[in-house]
Amino acid sequence: MILSSLKFSKFTLGTVAPQFTGVSIIEDEGDGVTMELEMQWDGNPSIILAIKTLLGVSLPVQVKDIGFTGVFRLIFKPLVDEFPCFGAVCYSLREKKNLEFRLKVVGGDISTIPGIYDAIEGMIRDAIEDSIAWPVRKVVPILPGDYSDLELKPVGMLEVKLVQAKDLTNKDLIGKSDPYAVVYIRPLQDRMKKSKTINNDLNPIWNEHFEFIVEDASTQHLVVKVYDDEGVQSSELIGCAHVLLSELQPGKVKDVWLKLVKSLEVQRDNKNRGQVHLELLYCPFGMENGFVNPFTPNFSMTSLEKVLKSGMNGTEATETPKEATQKRKEVIIRGVLSVTIISAEDLPPVDLIGKADPYVVLTLKKSETKNKTRVVNDSLNPVWNQTFDFVVEDGLHDMLIIEVWDHDTFGKDYIGRCIMTLTRVILEGEYKDSLPLDGAKSGKLNVQLKWMPQPIYRDS
Repeated sequence: MILSSLKFSKFTLGTVAPQFTGVSIIEDEGDGVTMELEMQWDGNPSIILAIKTLLGVSLPVQVKDIGFTGVFRLIFKPLVDEFPCFGAVCYSLREKKNLEFRLKVVGGDISTIPGIYDAIEGMIRDAIEDSIAWPVRKVVPILPGDYSDLELKPVGMLEVKLVQAKDLTNKDLIGKSDPYAVVYIRPLQDRMKKSKTINNDLNPIWNEHFEFIVEDASTQHLVVKVYDDEGVQSSELIGCAHVLLSELQPGKVKDVWLKLVKSLEVQRDNKNRGQVHLELLYCPFGMENGFVNPFTPNFSMTSLEKVLKSGMNGTEATETPKEATQKRKEVIIRGVLSVTIISAEDLPPVDLIGKADPYVVLTLKKSETKNKTRVVNDSLNPVWNQTFDFVVEDGLHDMLIIEVWDHDTFGKDYIGRCIMTLTRVILEGEYKDSLPLDGAKSGKLNVQLKWMPQPIYRDS
């Protein structure tokens, strides 16, 4: 938005050599050797950038006082009988622990152009991330041969459903925070996903779906950062969390609640910053057992749709990484959701006499269809055994909100709620569960869900 071009007009790394403070060997499958080097560098480089802004202003900008600590990875692969015993070497920045530098306009003040400092700093960090940070690697052939298998390539897709967050820390003095989430695997601007902002809510429901390319499932992780939107001012971080992709079972949906912490680098954080709820599905390309498409092998589905369709009669669908990004037809998971509200246990007392008159309100979020149970008077362990049917037009992207209220002659009091995506009931067909009530000091709700599918499809 600000820079039109950035080039090096001078680049020397100076006379101070980096220090290697540790070396480790990583076990490989036997056809290579992987070495990791901990590096520290407080250099005296001479780097001058030729900057041109969209306004046509040209600036010579000096990069000063560079300090860097990180871990470099060297991969010697494949091992061969011929000297020097390996065919090629790959190098990559495995971990960037710290990178600090200052920017100074030669003969001027960089602050005279608003936003220029942040734009240049962001571009430098993105360039490092995009060109050398793991899993990106540079391959240097040592002996003649084809080493294309060592180059970076996509290995799968990660489907993420950002469901909700609860008990977020309030960052606003007046009212409540306006939270939104940023989700990514690699911190590059074009590969980071941002949710919508939910205003004035410490228990936001997003129910948004994102897809990410995975290049190394053994080392990469998904990062979620929750911010408070401050309007024209900089957003304030509420907390962050991450999930290792190596902990996900390919082809299986994983439902997780992640505790938010101040920083991913800080192991211990006793302050309660809230939790974020995700549904995750990692699908490697060319998964051997395959996913079954009940309609036709000629169009692609999202990985989650494929899992939902597996086991149904049809032809196995194969999909290349390139096809995965092309325009596709989207299967709508349509059907009837049958919800039985069985009972509740250990509800918190609301009335003066230490009782409550509870009833349950069920809401299907997308269609806003509502149903409610009868009121059970003077009970903290009510039994309803009432069943409600909902026609669901798009099960993958809908959710069920179950709220428990206390009935009063002159109004009603909120007790707590449960928020559920439909993923599990679509996958399993039918299940019973006991759900804790969010927002209540105690209590759980016993429910039974059943799914009767009527799948259709449409052009997306």
